[in-house]
Amino acid sequence: MSEPLLPLLVEPEQLQAKLDDPRLLIVDLSDPAVYAQQHVPGAIHLTYAWLVRKTPPALGLLPDAEALSAVLSEIGLSYDRHVVAYDNEGNGRASRLLWTLDVCGHPHWSLLNGGSHAWFNEGFPGESGENTPVASDYRVTLPPDPPALADKEWLLKHLDDDNVAVLDARSPGEFDGVDVRAARGGHIPGAVNLEWTQAMDRERNLRLLPPERLQAMLAERGIGPEQEVVAHCQTHHRSALSYVMLRSLGYEKVRGYAGSWSEWGNDPDTPVEQ
Repeated sequence: MSEPLLPLLVEPEQLQAKLDDPRLLIVDLSDPAVYAQQHVPGAIHLTYAWLVRKTPPALGLLPDAEALSAVLSEIGLSYDRHVVAYDNEGNGRASRLLWTLDVCGHPHWSLLNGGSHAWFNEGFPGESGENTPVASDYRVTLPPDPPALADKEWLLKHLDDDNVAVLDARSPGEFDGVDVRAARGGHIPGAVNLEWTQAMDRERNLRLLPPERLQAMLAERGIGPEQEVVAHCQTHHRSALSYVMLRSLGYEKVRGYAGSWSEWGNDPDTPVEQ
């Protein structure tokens, strides 16, 4: 396997230095109008909805291998390309793409730290219009138990496992059951709450907070790198950033629960705490 072109969490100046590298594939998951107006040079656009499968009431499930193959081929992905993703709303959408690539076993990907906020607010160059990717033939084969994916059955089996931690990236109101967005409110038993926006540094253009601050916040909630951590929210949009955050901190065993609360909270047979 080749060496990665860039670190997992990439700064604007690091990306700028590699803009002309043919191995680079920059993917913008901002709203289409925002992308058309201004984007990182060379970036192609990907519609976020293509990354999720809606099977009501679960609204954020992982598409099947055939659908993922079609989407990733459409953007011109090949196994040797290094993907850098970003968006304009806090990098949740971008992180969902990167988590998807991890589930698919794609070896090299990075998140632009701070997304378009950091890039454009700090004076890095942009371009307008649209870049049309050259389609590829990217074939996805999903193993029976992808190490980056947790489903409802996996979580139910590990609820009493001290080596597994559940990180809920929703708001405190959702976590406590005050803000109810499913048939039931509350949280998965044993889960801890770290709202996804708490990991952002608003004084540094929505970059992730420094690693030592993030590690301390996780430790306060009883989470350490020796555990297997499952991140979720309502549809694994917000929690996708939590997933990338954990990976950037060196956590080796991290899963995303794609069904998230839209599945768990709407199933009358799953246990719930408030």
